[in-house]
Amino acid sequence: MTSVTVRVPAKVNVQLAVGAARPDGFHDLANVFLAVGLYDEVTVEPADSLRLTCTGPGSDQVPLDRTNLAARAAIALAGRHGLGDPKVRIHIAKDIPVAGGMAGGSADAAGALVACDALWGTGASREELLDICAELGSDVPFSLVGGAALGTGRGEKLELLDVGGQFWWVFAAADGGLSTPAVYREFDRLSPSAPEPVASPALLEALRTGDATALAATVTNDLQPAALSLFPALKATLDAGTTAGALAALVSGSGPTTAFLAADEAGARRIADSLAASGTCRSVRVASSPAPGATLL
Repeated sequence: MTSVTVRVPAKVNVQLAVGAARPDGFHDLANVFLAVGLYDEVTVEPADSLRLTCTGPGSDQVPLDRTNLAARAAIALAGRHGLGDPKVRIHIAKDIPVAGGMAGGSADAAGALVACDALWGTGASREELLDICAELGSDVPFSLVGGAALGTGRGEKLELLDVGGQFWWVFAAADGGLSTPAVYREFDRLSPSAPEPVASPALLEALRTGDATALAATVTNDLQPAALSLFPALKATLDAGTTAGALAALVSGSGPTTAFLAADEAGARRIADSLAASGTCRSVRVASSPAPGATLL
């Protein structure tokens, strides 16, 4: 095998309930993930040493050293199987917004892990892969499994969820980025005594039945006030999407990408056109959910 390519999805958090900071600095979450049909592709091939390359929108912002989560995934898998320093080139073809709150870096880590496992024939079990994912970051396990899931703990403990239909989304990329740690620090400042996070039964039922209107009535993101505090211009984007007919408008994860739930594909296209003409965002994408997790191509 000379190369392996894995496709990995973006995510939107239809509920992100955040508890107060723990002694270890993390936060307990009730994080309802939904994978959406925007994808990065991660290709690995043998090389003389560990190397990373990246192309696509925002690729100039992606670190190409060992701090990259995809590189760390390769190092972790090689270490577990006694392979020493991984001699592999990892190429990331970006289409998920960079630093946009849609887990692009986590997706790339999951993609690199699955691709290296296939390239090296390590035969890692799904449980081992998920364990490595959890070590790498809170969003990485979901990038591996895709679909829909409730994440608890710091988001890494997953319970898969049933989704009874297709949901259509519009994503508006902001002109700039937000640091996830900075957003959590602002959350701690704004909400020093946050309650214990609990998943919404009504939201889980809306996912199960595929009811977009019911889902719109229940989506929440506890990080949204913090993201808006650090990036006030996002309010204009949220307002533009709501005016254009979105059933719900919210910041995706820690932002600054904003997400708009539509009634159907035609509605999503209309909302996207209005947002593109509004001058409140850098670019607009339409995608459906749920989407599969890391997939060998």
